[in-house]
Amino acid sequence: MNGAVPDVTVVVAVYNTMPYLTECLNSLVGQSIGRDRLEIVAVDDGSTDDSGRELDRFAAQYPDTVKVLHQANSGGPAAPSNRALEVATGRYVYFIGSDDYLGEEALERMVTCADRNDSDVVVGKMVGTNGRYVHQALYKENNPDVSLYDSALPFTLANTKLFRRELVEKHKLRFPEHLPVGSDQPFTIEACVRARKISVVADYICYFAVKRGDASNITYRADHLARLRAAAEIMDFTAGLIPAGPERDAVLRRHFTWELAKLVQDDFPALDRELQRQLCAGIARLADTYFTDGIRDAMDVTRRVRIALARAGAIDALSEAISAEREHGAPPFVVEGGRAYARYPGFRDPAVGLADRVYELIEESVPGRLAQGTELLASDWEQQGEGLVYTASVRVPVVGQVDGAGAVLRLARGAMPKSADKPGARRLKVDHALPAPAGEMRVESAQDGAASVLHARVPLEYVTAKRGVRVYLDLAGRTYEIPVRGEGLPMPLARRWGRDDDPYRASAIVNDKGRVVIDTAQLYPPKRTLVRQALGRLARKVKSRSVGSKSNGSKKSKSNGS
Repeated sequence: MNGAVPDVTVVVAVYNTMPYLTECLNSLVGQSIGRDRLEIVAVDDGSTDDSGRELDRFAAQYPDTVKVLHQANSGGPAAPSNRALEVATGRYVYFIGSDDYLGEEALERMVTCADRNDSDVVVGKMVGTNGRYVHQALYKENNPDVSLYDSALPFTLANTKLFRRELVEKHKLRFPEHLPVGSDQPFTIEACVRARKISVVADYICYFAVKRGDASNITYRADHLARLRAAAEIMDFTAGLIPAGPERDAVLRRHFTWELAKLVQDDFPALDRELQRQLCAGIARLADTYFTDGIRDAMDVTRRVRIALARAGAIDALSEAISAEREHGAPPFVVEGGRAYARYPGFRDPAVGLADRVYELIEESVPGRLAQGTELLASDWEQQGEGLVYTASVRVPVVGQVDGAGAVLRLARGAMPKSADKPGARRLKVDHALPAPAGEMRVESAQDGAASVLHARVPLEYVTAKRGVRVYLDLAGRTYEIPVRGEGLPMPLARRWGRDDDPYRASAIVNDKGRVVIDTAQLYPPKRTLVRQALGRLARKVKSRSVGSKSNGSKKSKSNGS
């Protein structure tokens, strides 16, 4: 660097991360920004593997770029990161986990973004590898100016960002060294609160977060009480920076949805009773202080109910809710007076004392829960003279005033959008118009009382078409479309129906996504239809050959030109 101030100092806190460390360091010295604009400060926090020697090797190979400090083990990344900040000289500072690595152009793109937009913080797109989860909502598009309070930034609070070092030193931002986990969050939150502008680079993968093969990352090793104490301190710290109100709620919602909700997951029922009590007491303290109606109503119903049960100290109901959902899936919805409630344990239990609002579906997406609980029980054909009726009995995860929920079965044309593939269903737009349902519908309570059964009789039309079997439900003021799944289930045999001189064939098939489709077709199409079909096939072949010929000619021309 010849005495010039580097554009960016990359801080690497290192403890026993071989062999991942080598890839991390290679990704840094190979950055497109160039080593003359880069400073790497790596602090070996008392490693007992070959990490220290690997750092020294890189320092010897790149003496003008890589600085290495060695110290006794401190127990976490905070102390080595703080020590690196004391010697950093770059205009910007960037933090990277020593088991992670960067995209080749990451630093150049983020520094350019910061300089162009006069940003104090730049968030580069981050993805997980080897099964590591990284929240992606913030990375939908480049954004020169995002807010901590009306974006997905609170769900991306790792310190793996570009910070203007002037901001860091002006506010003396440092990492709390006593926190065993989450020590980067207070630093990141305060930097974002103090920043004049925060930008996002979303069109390039800047950061690859690695989950080690043995899951030994510190995030995965901390115990329940350590994570509870860390979450509590971070939330209290945040409350000291941001006054009570919607802006504070926007940040703290992350901690109820993420850190605290993780304490009441699948392993909770098997924990020691005293540990369960301590966790619920800790969550209750934070909920009593920060769990506003705004945070409650913005959370999904599963996490909202679990936080509320923990707050109420209802350990048995909480354990039952977790175990039942793990073993049997989401509970049914109770439809009542135009509202829908998830019937988790504790619902309207006076001993628990939670308000209905805790269990209510409040402007949230529930397609996945509906799809999971929708089950085809039986299907068949019913001959009616020359006509044919498709009959089906479908279990739907709704109880109560189901008739008022508009439960109907339709044979729908057109494929479901790809966005419905992952949840298995979709919520229709408010202005979406549906035709009147055909046939007869009848709804009755399932024998176990945990769902309803929709019995449908839908007459088939004389058309050549493939139509999906779908259930439609009105819940909490919105309509949901749920494809009926049929994988592994017997389908009725193909059936001929219609007039003798113009017969049709009907078959029930399961498509490649596991959804039931009714395929109807005219057995003997008129000759003009057959001619049109043949001409269409011929035209497609001619076009295909024409495109192939042009492609070959282009390749040949290029070859001759060379």
